[in-house]
Amino acid sequence: MDAPMPAAEPITGWKVYVRQLPYARAVQWSDLTETAASFVVLRIETESGCAGAAELAVKPTWVGATAASLGCVLAEIFEPLVRKQGLSDPRQLRAVLETIPGNQPAKTLIDNACWDWLAAKSGVPLWRRLDGRPRVPVSWAVTRQPPAAMAREAADMVARYGFRTLKIKGGQGQDTDVACMAAVRQAVGDGVALYVDANGAYPAAEAAPYARAMGQAGAVVVEDPCPFCPDQDFTALQQALDVPLLVDFGMTGVRDARLFLERGARALSLKPGRFGLSDVLAMQQLAAAGGSAAVAGLMGESALGTWAGLHFAAAIPEPALPAELTWFLAMREQFIADVPQVVDGEIAMPDWPSVCQRVDWAEMAAFQVLP
Repeated sequence: MDAPMPAAEPITGWKVYVRQLPYARAVQWSDLTETAASFVVLRIETESGCAGAAELAVKPTWVGATAASLGCVLAEIFEPLVRKQGLSDPRQLRAVLETIPGNQPAKTLIDNACWDWLAAKSGVPLWRRLDGRPRVPVSWAVTRQPPAAMAREAADMVARYGFRTLKIKGGQGQDTDVACMAAVRQAVGDGVALYVDANGAYPAAEAAPYARAMGQAGAVVVEDPCPFCPDQDFTALQQALDVPLLVDFGMTGVRDARLFLERGARALSLKPGRFGLSDVLAMQQLAAAGGSAAVAGLMGESALGTWAGLHFAAAIPEPALPAELTWFLAMREQFIADVPQVVDGEIAMPDWPSVCQRVDWAEMAAFQVLP
């Protein structure tokens, strides 16, 4: 249950950092190949000495911004607006941010930092504030590689971390995707659930046969087989399939979530690292009211951003799937020492309230870009 919100506090510190975290291996996404992940980190402090922090994984094809463009927007548009408002209720601040059109990445970053500040101010972790569970089941995303390589990675991650669900990145062609599913199934056995994310790789005309093929290959859910719009074509596609469709990239915010639910969406991928905690909490409430399921989706987070996502995931009463919040395992470095520990496919939620308190800000100083 939500506790009373504090009065607005003047902001005494606003700092922006840009840093890359290297991957253990090159990662092939649907639209780019990376050897490291780029992040913008925001730290906001108020006159009480409480501070909140958040990160955004900066991939232009994912969020429509670079680190430089996001830094300019934060400095020129949003820092003056937030300083005028002060920090108190994250949802009230989000309403103020929405007076500026667009600029989702900046709003997400500020929103999540405000929620982290609230946890520091109250001394209560957000997952407790949101009546969440103390342990969160999680999954691992096996990114695009040849089938044999995906199978080896899947088996290794299941053996090391006890994952009971794997997300298989599709989009390499239907025959290859089917082969990947078969190879992974053989490698991990029948006790691990599999689902597929094609990242909208296929034309709409191929979506139904593709989803059926993935279902026959053992996928319990199929995410974005083609680009989705909340229209009658989406309704017809979901009605024609037994396997649930998981809606991800077609949503740009709360309004789209509502429209997809009205069109019969059975599952939504809700990402604090894309939309911000205020909006995903609102989207999850809409999904629950409409009888649809939700999953805390992957947005390329490091351990810092993972904690924000886990607070939300802990509060989803009946998630469609385990939280996709383990991508930090792909990185060789982190911003914080308190890296989530995956044991038997679950992460135990922390007793400390704010992730900002776990960052070595002296070490981060070398990466500060603003002011």
